[in-house]
Amino acid sequence: QEMEPGAPCPTIITYYVDKSFAMDIKTPPASFFLKKMANLKSASKMPGKEIIGSVSTAQVKEIAQAKMKDLNANDIEAAMKIIAGSARSMGLEVKG
Repeated sequence: QEMEPGAPCPTIITYYVDKSFAMDIKTPPASFFLKKMANLKSASKMPGKEIIGSVSTAQVKEIAQAKMKDLNANDIEAAMKIIAGSARSMGLEVKG
C-alpha cells in the first residue's frame, strides 16, 4: 500500500541474538486518517460534549479498508465499528 510522505507509521523492531533484526511497519493510526478526512489539526478537547467535525460512513469504510490488516476485526463491518468509535472519541460525528 502506498503511504503518503509524512504519515506517522508505528513500527515494531525485533532484535535477535545473532544481531539481526526485523521491522514491521504498521499503517498510520486511525486518528491520522480521521483528522485528514475531517480537515482538522487536532481532536476535540472535550469528546462526547463537543462535536468539532464529521465524517461520512463512506469515509469510515475507506479508513477501515486501509487499516484492516492492523485491526482486530474479522470483517469490514466490525472494522467500521472500531473506526467509528475512534471518531466519536475524537469528537467527530459519523453521518450517514
